[in-house]
Amino acid sequence: MINILMSGCNGKMGQVITRLASGSEELTIAAGYDLNNSKDNPYPVFTNIHQCDVKVDAIIDFSNPAALENILEFAVSRKIPVVMATTGLSDENIKVLEMASAEIPIFFSANMSLGVNLLLDIVKKASKILSDNFDIEIIEKHHNQKLDSPSGTALAIADAINLALEQKYEYTYDRHSVREKRSKREIGIHAVRGGTIVGEHSVIFAGNDEIIEIKHTATSKEIFAVGALRAAKFICGRKPGFYNMNDLISAE
Repeated sequence: MINILMSGCNGKMGQVITRLASGSEELTIAAGYDLNNSKDNPYPVFTNIHQCDVKVDAIIDFSNPAALENILEFAVSRKIPVVMATTGLSDENIKVLEMASAEIPIFFSANMSLGVNLLLDIVKKASKILSDNFDIEIIEKHHNQKLDSPSGTALAIADAINLALEQKYEYTYDRHSVREKRSKREIGIHAVRGGTIVGEHSVIFAGNDEIIEIKHTATSKEIFAVGALRAAKFICGRKPGFYNMNDLISAE
């Protein structure tokens, strides 16, 4: 049995993961970490992660970027693998993750859904074929409580496209302030916030007289929880390093 420390256990994703893990024969949530300790959980919850005295085999973090360095300090001091699933991480945050991966195994993905990661592969292949004659736009939609914009997944899609193309494209987030035609060498990224939309990402390739749209829609937060739990099973026993969803898929 794999014992998990759930960071952000009292948040929406933490509670979904807790529920799914309760039915697993391979892993269990043995402890939680959250500044908010108002919920009743079937495991001890610590408001200070450094006070956790429960032996755990991995940490799943679905909390806040502000907690990153504190969590990593704890994980490195005890040599515990980390699945970093928190969204909205900055480039500086990711550099901190990469530095910590020299000492412990770290799994990081901008989106824990297997479907989204398949979309990334498809979009990279499509970009190589279509980029010369098609404009590329990304539209992401999320619920009205989401804090970061654009989403980390939308940025990951844009980065995947840029990686696939020989010439770097610029990212355009807002066009209202400049009255000029769209550049061929840009990727438009647009965010919609409303209601209870779990997550939707569309990549539009707009050409002359034809449009190709590649889209992923999440209808439940469970897909992200399932991915995080699979990542936790994958990361246990690994050597220090920086792992992602491609490593998990390749290993299965």
